[in-house]
Amino acid sequence: MAGKFPKILIVDDEPQIRRFLRTGLQPHGYELVEAGNGGEALKLFAKEKLDAIVLDLGLPDQDGFAVIEQVRATSLIPILVLSARSDVDGKVRALELGADDYVTKPFDMAELLARLRAALRHGLQSAGEAPVFHTGRLSVDLVNRHVHLADVEVHLSPKEYSLLRFLVAHAGKVATHQQLLQEVWGPAHLEDVQYLRVLMRQLRQKLEPKGEMNLLITEAGIGYRLLVVPGGTEA
Repeated sequence: MAGKFPKILIVDDEPQIRRFLRTGLQPHGYELVEAGNGGEALKLFAKEKLDAIVLDLGLPDQDGFAVIEQVRATSLIPILVLSARSDVDGKVRALELGADDYVTKPFDMAELLARLRAALRHGLQSAGEAPVFHTGRLSVDLVNRHVHLADVEVHLSPKEYSLLRFLVAHAGKVATHQQLLQEVWGPAHLEDVQYLRVLMRQLRQKLEPKGEMNLLITEAGIGYRLLVVPGGTEA
């Protein structure tokens, strides 16, 4: 982290939203800097040593998509989108431009905190990929391509492993249908979402036996997320 506490840039043109975020985030040890528009946000991004950005899409001078693009041109800093938009297309566009996650307004502070923590974990992971990934009872040996649930090896098909491998690389982050289809089947199959649904169902049958925690989370109409369970670490 940039300092003793994670430093978060809040970008929102509504003062009451920024005040609500201050009230909710500061007691959990976050250091905050704030911007009311995209231009100010980009100046602070260039000036401050930040750990994450919480970004509204509806800004007065430029939309949040433009901010994501400019940040992603130089940085992999975690970006959590706050949006009053409920349309799937907008969420997918933000994710494919490089946002790590999104929360729809009005939002619950507990959910925001959980997603922010997941985004910060993902940011640390992206700095260097570890050879073995752990979450809950699942472990994935990325060097030897071995998958275990507790102490039992799970045998995956090549496509099942490719799907899991991409989700592990983006653990805690939403992977869109198109990103997963590109990874597993290639660019000729970007519209074949049914292929992905069938493969995901097969993967769930192997990794989420009855009574086990659900690790593969569906983001309706958008894609999937591999849950990062607290205590699950990379070794």
